[in-house]
Amino acid sequence: MPSSSWPSSSLLDLAPVLPVVVIEDAADAVPLARALVAGGLPAIEVTLRTPAALEALRAIAGEVPGAVVGAGTVLTPGQVKECVGAGARFLVSPGWTELLLEAMQASGVPFLPGVSTTSEVVALLERGVREMKFFPAQAAGGTAYLRSLAGPLPQARFCPTGGIGINSAPEYLALPNVGCVGGSWMIPADAVAARDWGRIEALAREAAALSAGGTCR
Repeated sequence: MPSSSWPSSSLLDLAPVLPVVVIEDAADAVPLARALVAGGLPAIEVTLRTPAALEALRAIAGEVPGAVVGAGTVLTPGQVKECVGAGARFLVSPGWTELLLEAMQASGVPFLPGVSTTSEVVALLERGVREMKFFPAQAAGGTAYLRSLAGPLPQARFCPTGGIGINSAPEYLALPNVGCVGGSWMIPADAVAARDWGRIEALAREAAALSAGGTCR
């Protein structure tokens, strides 16, 4: 994902944390997104894990101007087309195939293909892709694995996602090849169920203040 494909900067540089959102009820999409944006997390990944996902993505794109909303768990070329049509400004996949990569490259929006091995990283670099999702981060080796990649493959940058929380995020953010981390700890299920958007905004603000070593940016 060349930086020139993003209008202002790399997607990885918009905020230290990319919220990974699973929306069960599309009616929650707009207030949830507004809470995240108000807390300082403008980039929002809506995952395609529920029937409400596309409707939620469309609502956020149309009604929350401060949000940079994208689609996650993108698995097929058909989903790429649907998501961009619904207003997705970026795409995230847990892994990649040649067909999926071609569709994402042709979509006209930034994308983060998922990787968990060195060979996958090298294969993407060969294809001109330098920004990737590292997934599942903790299970695939965590910070030790990413640190070991920084020497031989310094041109690759990552958004690690999977098993990361507010306590482990600073260790990832301290790595030279990590631009941001993905997570959902700032969107606890009980807060969404209670529609406690103020609590989510407060948790988002705490996440937005993270940087290397846990200090504010």
